Amino acid sequence: MTIDPTRIGELVTERTTGILGVHVYGMACDVDGIQKIAEEYGLRVLYDGAHSFGTEVDGRPVAQFGDATMFSFHATKLFHSAEGGALAVLDPLLKNRIDLLKNFGIKNENEVVMPGINGKMNEIQAALGLVVLRHVDAEREARGRLAKVYDERLGSLEGVSVFSLPGHVRSSMQYYVIRVDEKVAPVGRDRLYEKLREFNVFSRRYFHPLCSSLNCYRSHPSASPQNLPVANRIAGEVLALPFFGALGVEGANRVSDMIHHIFQNS
Repeated sequence: MTIDPTRIGELVTERTTGILGVHVYGMACDVDGIQKIAEEYGLRVLYDGAHSFGTEVDGRPVAQFGDATMFSFHATKLFHSAEGGALAVLDPLLKNRIDLLKNFGIKNENEVVMPGINGKMNEIQAALGLVVLRHVDAEREARGRLAKVYDERLGSLEGVSVFSLPGHVRSSMQYYVIRVDEKVAPVGRDRLYEKLREFNVFSRRYFHPLCSSLNCYRSHPSASPQNLPVANRIAGEVLALPFFGALGVEGANRVSDMIHHIFQNS
């Protein structure tokens, strides 16, 4: 469910300056394929890594690929500081420019060298992040146990695809998503979402609605559904299930029982 490198080349024009990939649900993009295209056309590579804190490719942190990777530390993330994020870059010169841009362009007490914004993390957020960081490994392990339950209990359901990563990619354990093919499954994604709410289980149709379907964007030619057939299909199939360590294996089994019940009685 990530950007397809085989499609990038045909979309490059003389106005193209970069490639923006999104590591969706912690699944890394085809970083090698994208880098090959970038080098062929002389493009920069930026990654939206909001879901990918802890994701690795062939044992390497995902932030080591591309020119820059942006992480989200919003309160919904496994590692968080309530709000904010981090920008990871490999180029020291780019790092220096970012440091200026995030602090009003202030170089020192006498020099302001460029326009900028107030993009700094405050001390309270940083303190919270340091505390949360102590618990990240334990939370990842707990979520791993939940994922095994969901894999075993839901992977065989008709019309359901569980989210699996290739062997060389380490999951961020940020989300656990399933895809429901309403042409095959006895119940569609939206119906499953509503029925789970009746059990007081709040899943999430993520991403729904697509940005391209919103009034403020739909007039853009690039937002045409004809240009985004895969994204539109995925947006109607994906459901993010409850996925937090305190849910426990028993809780994951109960959620699975509910989904089985809904499928059997729909």
